[in-house]
Amino acid sequence: MPRKAPKGKYKLKTHRATAKRFKVTGSGKLMRTKGGKGHLRRNTSKRSKALFSKGVEVKTKGIMKRIKRLAPYLRRHKLNPSS
Repeated sequence: MPRKAPKGKYKLKTHRATAKRFKVTGSGKLMRTKGGKGHLRRNTSKRSKALFSKGVEVKTKGIMKRIKRLAPYLRRHKLNPSS
């Protein structure tokens, strides 16, 4: 039985660690989570711990380019989760 010829472009693999660390907002901004949330937070003030829950926008062009290369479908699946 002969194989089917591939149609169109190749699928790219998503770097899963990047996809879990970054999110795309509805307006298209790329948001990242803050570090320092894992452990050793007992000595941190409540205000500092509360600030950990907020995300930070990625503004650097080079980092945005790298994230887009590592997770090419990040924006597409965020805007259209069904497909």
